[in-house]
Amino acid sequence: MGRGQTLKCTETTPLRGKMGYQEEYRESIEQPEQFWRRQAEQIAWYEFPQSILTQNERGYHCWFQGGKLNSSYLALDHHVEAGRGGQLALIYDSPVTDSQRKFTFTELRDEVAKFAGVLRAQGVEQGDRVIIYMPMIPEAAVAMLACARLGAVHSVVFGGFAPNELALRIDDAKPKALVTASCGIEFTNVIEYKPLVDEALQIAKHPPQTIVLLQRPQSQAALQSGRDHDWDELMTSASPADPVPVAATDPLYILYTSGTTGRPKGVVRDNGGHAVALKYSMKTVYNTDPGDVYWAGSDVGWVVGHSYIVYAPLLHGCTTILYEGKPVRTPDAGAFWRVIAEHKVTTFFTAPTAFRAIKKEDPEAKLKTQYDISCLRTLFLAGERLDPPTYDWLMGIMDVPVIDHWWQTETGWPICSNPMGLEPQPVKTGSPTFAMPGYDVRILDEAGQPCQPGETGNIVVKLPLPPSCLPTLWEDDQRFRESYLSQFPGYYQTGDGGLIDEDGYVYVMGRVDDVINVAGHRLSTGQMEELIGSHPAVAECAVVGIDDELRGQVPVGFAVLKDGAALDQAQMQQELVSIIRKEIGAVACFRQSAIVKRLPKTRSGKILRKTIRQLAVQDDVPVPPTIDDPAILDEIRETMQTCGIGQYAKSS
Repeated sequence: MGRGQTLKCTETTPLRGKMGYQEEYRESIEQPEQFWRRQAEQIAWYEFPQSILTQNERGYHCWFQGGKLNSSYLALDHHVEAGRGGQLALIYDSPVTDSQRKFTFTELRDEVAKFAGVLRAQGVEQGDRVIIYMPMIPEAAVAMLACARLGAVHSVVFGGFAPNELALRIDDAKPKALVTASCGIEFTNVIEYKPLVDEALQIAKHPPQTIVLLQRPQSQAALQSGRDHDWDELMTSASPADPVPVAATDPLYILYTSGTTGRPKGVVRDNGGHAVALKYSMKTVYNTDPGDVYWAGSDVGWVVGHSYIVYAPLLHGCTTILYEGKPVRTPDAGAFWRVIAEHKVTTFFTAPTAFRAIKKEDPEAKLKTQYDISCLRTLFLAGERLDPPTYDWLMGIMDVPVIDHWWQTETGWPICSNPMGLEPQPVKTGSPTFAMPGYDVRILDEAGQPCQPGETGNIVVKLPLPPSCLPTLWEDDQRFRESYLSQFPGYYQTGDGGLIDEDGYVYVMGRVDDVINVAGHRLSTGQMEELIGSHPAVAECAVVGIDDELRGQVPVGFAVLKDGAALDQAQMQQELVSIIRKEIGAVACFRQSAIVKRLPKTRSGKILRKTIRQLAVQDDVPVPPTIDDPAILDEIRETMQTCGIGQYAKSS
């Protein structure tokens, strides 16, 4: 901190006696200002907020107005000043480069302060935007925290995104600088980033004036004189920058998520609500304490990487792991177990698709027996619906609680979870348990009327949203209202469908457009995926609705078999049809399925069901910018042709 700045540090303010879940949840809904004031007292402010909850001139709710803080200070300097500078803050584990690096809180603070000085020397000041286009390396986290230190707004774009998609984000954010690396690494493949960046800058209408590039040993990029700068050279002469106090309502970052129009939506995260809610979640949801080793197996390009690789663990004083690798083939399906055992991970969080990949290659989890993972206390899963077969498999091989929880890019922290640090609840398979304190979750029908317990409808959250949720979209208030607030006035529309049962458990059945209408019957493709996934030969699957002249839509299944499964197409289709008919009935009209080698997914592991649907009805299907391997689309199309699915049915 700079001299002369005063800090009101209230982190040690004792919480009121521990409440149970119901009591704490009720207070958060009925007395939100009282509840969140108490949580705000757990972080260090330069100036404590004058108001806890207000509405601005646009009618949007604002948290902690009048408060001043700095997210980088809270994540780093605060712990150093508290005498914990020697504790490990970040562990970089990279099986793809066969290397590791470790940073204490003091070392990470110094790196961040120096790179903040680099950015300031390049003209970056408070409120400026900086695009970060990097692989999973420590410098990505350093760049994010350096922006936060200056009060600049970072926007991380997933490393390797196509140039056109990068250009769209550049033009929307209008950054003053772009930070990148010479390459990323996927398994053994070196992906050069600089040609992608150069092409994006040619396309963009508002290219940044400065590029800072980290040269990696695996690839050396050519630099353009006057515009491009070498990371290491700039760091050599950089003067460290102190944290800049910013308003709680000032933006911390912009994170772009997919939009239905094809134009990305810039989700805004503010500083104050983000810091308060994330610190609260680390104990309430994940049951972690300062000093614990916390690992989120994701990427900094996604919201999980923002919230639970970079910010939340450091805000809470945990050691975080930044992993450059995959769950399989780096080098094998035992990679996750190795990281947990080697670094003494206490809490692990990843996506179900990662464990489906592990289950496919190591169905009996034999590789797990090679590692001592007794340090692990809890396994959390999110990012997509946790299908019961994957949950059952994990419960069969794990000796710790397996917790399904649900949240979105827009919220930044869990909407629903089992509150492991507050009052763990009995598990119901297929449910992420209860709404977390602050989230007033409701189920509404298409007319906006409340659904009865057990009745499927639209999952919404009654306003105001709790802290950390998006206050708006970047420079697009109208789109924010249209996308999230207009269909059900007074509520945030999650876009997901589901139900709340008689006991208050929330069930998320998938995106609303994944609910198909078969001859007037609304059926969940998520439920069908559960049933198909229960087949002992199925590793993972997707069910999509295909247009049908007679019934409106009919479901079609695509299944990836476990290694060693010996079933042909005809036998598999017969068995899957029998499962759906027995459990759902003939009303489902499930008559077609296909065995595929793999399913099209995003780089974060989400199955691209919309793309599968498009392949069934049209020839010219755009390649999603988030897809992990475009070649999969040709494989799926060939399978549809062979099996006579969708537009190929008449000619088959």
